[in-house]
Amino acid sequence: MKFNFFHLMPFPDYDKVPHEWPVSTHGIDMHRVSELYREYVDEMAEAENYGFDWVGCNEHHYSPYGLMANPNLIAGSLAHRTSKAKIAIVGNLLPLLNPIRVAEEYAMIDVMSGGRLVAGFLRGIPHEYIAYNIPPSQSRSRLREATELIIKAWTEDEPFGWEGEHYQFPAVSIWPKPIQKPHPRILMSASNEESAEFVAKMRAIMGVTLIQDLGAARKAIEHFKTVARGYGWEPTPDDILVGQQICIADSDEEAKAHMASAQAYFHQTLMRPQRTAQQLVLQQSRYYTDASVGENFQKRLATLRNRSVDEQIEAGSIICGSPESVVKQIKRLQQELGCGLLNLTIKVGNMPSSVVKRGMELFRDRVAPEVAAL
Repeated sequence: MKFNFFHLMPFPDYDKVPHEWPVSTHGIDMHRVSELYREYVDEMAEAENYGFDWVGCNEHHYSPYGLMANPNLIAGSLAHRTSKAKIAIVGNLLPLLNPIRVAEEYAMIDVMSGGRLVAGFLRGIPHEYIAYNIPPSQSRSRLREATELIIKAWTEDEPFGWEGEHYQFPAVSIWPKPIQKPHPRILMSASNEESAEFVAKMRAIMGVTLIQDLGAARKAIEHFKTVARGYGWEPTPDDILVGQQICIADSDEEAKAHMASAQAYFHQTLMRPQRTAQQLVLQQSRYYTDASVGENFQKRLATLRNRSVDEQIEAGSIICGSPESVVKQIKRLQQELGCGLLNLTIKVGNMPSSVVKRGMELFRDRVAPEVAAL
């Protein structure tokens, strides 16, 4: 198995309960944010020395949920502070961005890192479309066209023009091209049947997050495999990434206590404005072509929010415990889901940096040696 040290870069000191989105920055000390950037980038840069194969980040806007409006800036820093780990941007929200700019920045990161980019192409959370004033109903068509345009920009040596539904460019010829040929590996979300078809068509890595239970995740993965076979290829474990929040401590009791406290901040503070915005967008737009998919998404969030830590462990929604317990949970995930990639969020909510660091040490010394060969 391979493991991604994934970081949301949350703001851990928000002492109010935000009820609206966007969230006000009144009273926030930006010098504290500067300290957090240093702390978080240091954690990510050090992760490759703690048994992690990838280091990863993503993109969010307008709230303390994440301080990473542009993950490519973080990736550029990591390209020269790491030497072995893949740099996994999970990912750029393509429908919101200029696809040529994404193609250029991703190519730069791949070249700067010596060919270590994993390129995430994501639709994003519904309310992000308000932030960038893009119609949510166009999210799928924009994602498809942007993906095709970026791949052509990466692989076509001669200048070309593009006349599409959403994007028009009279001439394209990006410098540099990626080192990886024909192009860096693409990662896309396929948590539901709506998205699985395009991910399989593109032969991308399938990402599954917000696991309500192993049965639902297994169903999504099997559907992806079935669709992929229809496109003439057979996914391997290296084509399936599963995202999990994780806490590793010296005992089960300590890990569970840390996770419960961190998740309380995550759900009650960081996720509260996200939920408000998501509900508004889902009510007023066609982000989901099938309304039941959006309803199921909201129910899944509510289920995860209302479960105890023990219930989440039992359901396979999180990884939490002593090194011995974590090894058992990872083995269970691999056996149940056939995944070869785990996207692990150690900095959950306001998890103290000392707990994150201890978890990284325990992962290196007592977890990775037991599961790396799975």
